[in-house]
Amino acid sequence: MEQNEIRAAKGGKAKRTRPERRRVRLGPADLTLVIVILILLGIGVIMMFSASYAIAINEGNPGHFYGLRQGVFAMVGLVVMFIVSFIDYHIFQKAWIALGSYAGSVILLILVLLIGTDLGTGCQRWIDLGPMTFQPSEIAKFAVVILFAYTIDQNASRMKTIKTGILPYLVLLGIIAALLMKQPHLSCTLLICMIGVSMIYVGGARYSHLFLLVIVGVLALAAVVAYKMVVEDVDYFGTRLNTWLDPFGSEDEAGTWQTRQSLIAIGSGGLFGMGLGESRQKYLYLPESENDFVFAIVCEELGFVGAVTVILLFVMLVVLGFHIAAKAKDRFGMLVAVGFTVQIGIQAFLNIAVVSGLVPNTGISLPFFSYGGTALMMQLAQMGILLNISRARYVVESKKKKEEPAPDPEPEFLLDA
Repeated sequence: MEQNEIRAAKGGKAKRTRPERRRVRLGPADLTLVIVILILLGIGVIMMFSASYAIAINEGNPGHFYGLRQGVFAMVGLVVMFIVSFIDYHIFQKAWIALGSYAGSVILLILVLLIGTDLGTGCQRWIDLGPMTFQPSEIAKFAVVILFAYTIDQNASRMKTIKTGILPYLVLLGIIAALLMKQPHLSCTLLICMIGVSMIYVGGARYSHLFLLVIVGVLALAAVVAYKMVVEDVDYFGTRLNTWLDPFGSEDEAGTWQTRQSLIAIGSGGLFGMGLGESRQKYLYLPESENDFVFAIVCEELGFVGAVTVILLFVMLVVLGFHIAAKAKDRFGMLVAVGFTVQIGIQAFLNIAVVSGLVPNTGISLPFFSYGGTALMMQLAQMGILLNISRARYVVESKKKKEEPAPDPEPEFLLDA
């Protein structure tokens, strides 16, 4: 302290200690979040490779076909995440970017209804680009988060009114939901609506208005499902519901096959699993084992312990995401962090709930695990934005420390020793 006091008396600046210089120089992102993402991604690629091996061979491809492609997507996604983590997230806080991303996602959702493909699933959700396909719904998730964060930030003082805090978002969600239900894509519709409602809640809307919004949304969704089942005679939703209520007792063996095999895979895993690569259900018993039902293979090969580990990693990611949101330097950053965190958290919950029979089969993928280049790279790009928000938080804390009296330099001597 004496050296710093002498420097201050002479009009000089107090010497910074070595730990403070490190913090300012590095300007780090949330290292714990980076580690969690890398672990989830690593386990996800390995398990997707294991789950897809038999399917790839059955299709006439090498056994590593899907695993290799997913690995490439993961590497590209990590590069994107790293680059985005250094780009100021306020670049998205512009009207033309927020509105443009939403308008672009709506156009893509219309295009998928006109020229899209169903890839044999009976649901028209993909646009075929030749060497690859992509789902416009993944772009829609990102666009909703950015637009909602921008508009809520701009209207922060008026979010308590129905005119500003509810009606615009009801229209925006309604447009996206209508286009998604036309595919149909019930799971993504529910996910985007949950993201929107969560952001409106955090943005400061009244509880009574939020309750009204949820009621209107549920009634509208029920009306759409009823219309498709009764008027358009689409049995998609009825089949999914029946297979969920009684997967082993239903006479519709074809309709309940996927749910049955998923539950068998989970039950076969036991406490520690059958061993990595030793799954039996992936040998063409469990459809979509490399995609929506990859978690069932995780349970079969890694057992209860492995499944709980994966779930805890997702829980940790959500907790870290909300922590970053709580420490964000501004409202826009907080809202973006909440939106992306809610997306990953709810999507993981819905997928695991479907695989385990907790909710009806909705056709939703597991983040970082399910096969799909568009989804994986978008998720990693969103994690890059989340890391940038955390990095901005650290920079602000470092600047504050510069204004405070410098600590005793004696710890520096102890560190050198």
